Amino acid sequence: MRQSEIPFKTRKEPPKDEAAINAQLLSRAGFVDKVMAGVYTFLPLGLRVMKKIEKIIREEMAAAGGEELLMPILQPKALWEQTGRWKDFDSLFKFTSTNSGIEVALGPTHEEVITPLIGKANLSYKDLPIYLFQIQNKFRDESRAKSGLLRGREFLMKDLYSFHADESDLESYYKKMGQAYRTIFNRAGIGDLTYYTLASGGTFSKYSHEFQTLCPAGEDTIHICKACHTAVNDELIGEQSSCPECGAKSLEKEKAIEVGNIFKLGTKYSSAFKLTYKDKNGPDKAVVMGCYGIGLSRLMGTIVEVYHDENGMIWPESVAPAQVHLMTVGSPDAELKKSAEHVYNTLVRSGIEVLYDDREDVSAGEKFADADLIGLPWRVVLSEKLLSKKQIEIKRRSEKKAEIIDEKDLVRAVSAVA
Repeated sequence: MRQSEIPFKTRKEPPKDEAAINAQLLSRAGFVDKVMAGVYTFLPLGLRVMKKIEKIIREEMAAAGGEELLMPILQPKALWEQTGRWKDFDSLFKFTSTNSGIEVALGPTHEEVITPLIGKANLSYKDLPIYLFQIQNKFRDESRAKSGLLRGREFLMKDLYSFHADESDLESYYKKMGQAYRTIFNRAGIGDLTYYTLASGGTFSKYSHEFQTLCPAGEDTIHICKACHTAVNDELIGEQSSCPECGAKSLEKEKAIEVGNIFKLGTKYSSAFKLTYKDKNGPDKAVVMGCYGIGLSRLMGTIVEVYHDENGMIWPESVAPAQVHLMTVGSPDAELKKSAEHVYNTLVRSGIEVLYDDREDVSAGEKFADADLIGLPWRVVLSEKLLSKKQIEIKRRSEKKAEIIDEKDLVRAVSAVA
């Protein structure tokens, strides 16, 4: 990718209508463009990050047995009335078709679609369990969409739904998905900051569970138990000051961002849609369900909130839009340009993603500032002075000091895991 070919330029100042750090930096660096509050266009660099996150999630859902499908965004009123949520779901986008007069919703979630879908399969006990997931845009009519990607009106989300013969099988898969989520957040670079958190809202059990990432910008307050590495959402604490999991007395209060959640739905939706399976020993039984969600765009915003400094973003290698930010400094000498092209092609052939700052009308200071703002894991600089020695300057974005290495060692150096 050549920087001169990207039409979306970096900006020195953040947009005046963005207060959240993630929105400021992503907008300034040319990753996203705000269309309206809570609605963003993902520009080429931003989309690359989103695709990296999507790949991680898709791989872990497949490893957990999930099969991918894609359900419609438009959902008829009748389905939502069947669960009683047409009136009760506060952030539901509703409208009436101008041509047909049909009342529909823009899907904020998909229980009302997937449950009757599974009902068409005429299940027997031999068909269960079933695990289905999708990665798709969701819509919620948020009254306070003011935190950049952390609270959107339109956002990309992964939701997986599981269908079981009994509570025991649901419990087993629920634990498996909890581990899959830990793996996802570890791979995305925020595992050490993310806590398995007890929360209210359990339809079928005492608790639901959230995955909360420590961050001063978080809207949630959690209480962390250092003894068992579990957290409790503030809404559950009340008068209680001990850990409900292990009984430890000392809990530490922190701000956090919810990056994922898992619920035991039980038979709430299967009862509403009369979703049953034929049991081998008796009458038909209600299918037991679970659901598991991760907001991809929120995860992207969270990574920016926790990994940045005064100069810009600091992307973990696993989700960075590219691994190397390559540039030349000094006069646009023909030999220097030729060497830069050689380095660029060598890196690409080695499977290393490169953003090549090939702009000739930009000063070295501006290039360095843009590299810090964009925040790729490695900055690689070629200059006339180093060219004569067949050397290159490299620097990790997360470190202050650059080093000089021989050109022949570059691929090995930037392939190193941080």
